[in-house]
This record gives sequence, C-alpha cells and structure tokens, in this order.
Amino acid sequence: MSLEALSDRELFAVAQTGDRAAFSVWMRRHEPRVFRLVKQLVRRDAEAEEVAQETFVRAFRALATFDGRSEPFTWLYRIALNLSLNVLRSRRVPHEDVDDPRLASDLASAAGGSETDLEQRQLVNALYSGLDALSESLRVTLLLVCVDGMSHDAASQVLGVPEGTVAWRVHEARRKLRLILEERGFSVSDAGPKGGP
Repeated sequence: MSLEALSDRELFAVAQTGDRAAFSVWMRRHEPRVFRLVKQLVRRDAEAEEVAQETFVRAFRALATFDGRSEPFTWLYRIALNLSLNVLRSRRVPHEDVDDPRLASDLASAAGGSETDLEQRQLVNALYSGLDALSESLRVTLLLVCVDGMSHDAASQVLGVPEGTVAWRVHEARRKLRLILEERGFSVSDAGPKGGP
C-alpha cells in the first residue's frame, strides 16, 4: 500500500517511526490549510511562508511528543496558531497597519465603478476592520470555524478550550461584527447584509 493511500492517522503513525517520506506526504496534505490559517492571521506573505515552514519543522522535531489524544492535524494547527500569535505579538507595528491580502483579493473581485461595486468594497472594508477590532481569542476562533470550516470540536482541541467556549466565542464574534457593520450603515440580518450584491 502506498503512503498516499493511508489515512491521516495511519500516515502520521508511520511518520512517528522516523519515516521522513511519510512525514513529507502528511505535510503536503496539510500544507495548504496551515498556510491559509497562518496567512489569515499574520497577513504578510513572507511571514506566513516562514511561519508555515517553521510549523512543519517544529512538528517534525516533536513527533515523539504527540500523545494521540487529539487528531494529528489539530495538534499541527495548534503549533501553527501559537507561532502565528507569537509573530503578531512581537510586531512593533499594529496589525491594522498591515496590507490585508484578504481585502486585496476581495477588492480585486469587486473592482469596477458601479454603485454596487462601491457598496461591496465598503462592506469588505467594514468587515475586515471589524475582524481586526475583535479580541485575539474571538478573531482566531471565528477564523478557525467560519473561514477555515473547522468543527467546534476540532477548534476546541486546537485552542485548548471547551467546545462550549468555542460556540460562545463564535456567537459573540458574529454579534460584535454585526454591530460594527450596523454602526457603519450596513443593515445586517442572520442571513447576511440586506440589499447587498
């Protein structure tokens, strides 16, 4: 059986025996998700690449410490999250002053001169400003669950908090984002902005 055919846990178990090829296959499986998470947090391409690479270096060095109480990918996410937060905390320039790649991508897709496009750009600006205004714990939890699509159970393992805390943080982050958008003139319902594109 090829390494690619193994389940995530099986592949990780082989990697734990010191098999570098197995670790390489496991790393390739998770590299896109890890990079996406890190980029959402640190928001600078060069730093995101460094943090993602360091995540896998640290994971390889710590293979023997994995105790199997969680899924291997949640253990990996925890490493990526901690390294990303260390980068954010060490910056002299506040993260709000950093060009936001999410915003650049969204603005590019909404480019144009119509009134609808202008409203879309304003909504995107308000949304990302709102994300940046959230506390670190709310923002990270919201990114894991709502952007990355992680279940509450998996996010609780990554964050090291009870599942109920994850649910509360997601609810609170959404509530605060809704208030921020409403303060900026956007009418928001549970289904999303009214009158939007």
